[in-house]
Amino acid sequence: MSTFQALAGFRDFYPDDCAFKNFVFERFRQSATTFGFEEYDAPILEPMELFTAKSGEEIVSQLFNFEDKGGRSVAMRPEMTPSLARMVGARASALRRPIKWFSISEMFRYERPQKGRLRSFYQFNADIFGNELSYADAEIILLGIHMLKSFGLTAEDFHVRLSDRQLWTLFIRYHNIGEDDVPEVLGIIDKIEREEPSKTIENLDKICRGDGRKIFDDILEIRTIHSVDGIRKFFKKFENDACAKRIDELAQLLARMKMFGVSDFVTIDFNIVRGLAYYTGFVFEIFERSGQSRALAGGGRYDNLIKRLGYADLPAVGFAIGDVTLRNLLKEKNIVPKLSKNTHCFVVYSTQTEMLALQQATMLREQRINTDYCLDPATFSKQLKMAAQADAKYAIIFGEEEAKTGHAKIKDMSSANEIVVEIDRLVEVISR
Repeated sequence: MSTFQALAGFRDFYPDDCAFKNFVFERFRQSATTFGFEEYDAPILEPMELFTAKSGEEIVSQLFNFEDKGGRSVAMRPEMTPSLARMVGARASALRRPIKWFSISEMFRYERPQKGRLRSFYQFNADIFGNELSYADAEIILLGIHMLKSFGLTAEDFHVRLSDRQLWTLFIRYHNIGEDDVPEVLGIIDKIEREEPSKTIENLDKICRGDGRKIFDDILEIRTIHSVDGIRKFFKKFENDACAKRIDELAQLLARMKMFGVSDFVTIDFNIVRGLAYYTGFVFEIFERSGQSRALAGGGRYDNLIKRLGYADLPAVGFAIGDVTLRNLLKEKNIVPKLSKNTHCFVVYSTQTEMLALQQATMLREQRINTDYCLDPATFSKQLKMAAQADAKYAIIFGEEEAKTGHAKIKDMSSANEIVVEIDRLVEVISR
């Protein structure tokens, strides 16, 4: 008879894995609530049109999609932003501004599984709606930095690569490329590191009427600039007030990062484009600094999405971080803390003291003290071994002599120290 395994790209979470997952989620949640974000959730299954309205028909190949029994075309969510935009758009007029929401949810993408990319994964999302100023962008970036620092990562481990879709768009328009072609050119720029230069120039030529080489050279130049002064110098030849104004806004955002004391984490990097068409302003990706240079998180401003889905116009900025790459990095850095199995007390008893011991175990549980015990008759030594395996803080031993006098022995499992206390004082003593 054949046995079964999890599907490719999906994971089993055994207790140790689940404990680590919960540890990561706890840090996510703690960071978000510290910044004043509120938690939300949404259905795993959504109308497929919701995702194609946001990302275009090309997204379909990446979806787990099907026709349900009612004949509706549906898909399992590959990301949270469309569902979030739907929820916020539906109640925008009644929500207090700015809207600061976060979620920790499972996503599904039909793509080839590889290191750092699975078909099922968990993702933290944080978004701010209703504020069009770069203050909101700064808050989102700051949250991402704060969150990764909470795991023990430093500026030597990761950095934020900051770019701007508005400046890229102004750059493209300067080269006499029509508005309708801007998204396609941004897509070409986004793939420039993954394609041969000749292929990139060929793709640009098709749009730019033979000027692909000149635009390619300018693209290479701006991709090497990592300072505000350098960006000013590059765009000065455009003689465009909109460029100057936007560079001032970029400088203000960086000044805010310096004010928060995190400028060491942030670098101007116009290699970052974020290929998704809905981004409208500052965009960023957070990369680890190792030789593998894997992306840990990414996000940016997307002011037009709510309107595109048919709701009132509402500015928005957000970011997402997946659990898979972060998990790999933390394990490689060996900065995962020892995770408790959540057993606070382990009750040890004999056949003669079973009734008293289990009554006291029930009492401890009613006081919300995590308590376990051996389900089968066993020797004291075996029960104490089980207490150690459960990572219990205390073993509470109900021996016959102690029970006769209304006492129990409390053994500290880390130090092996033992004290005898009255049964009525158990909660008081172990709660210290």
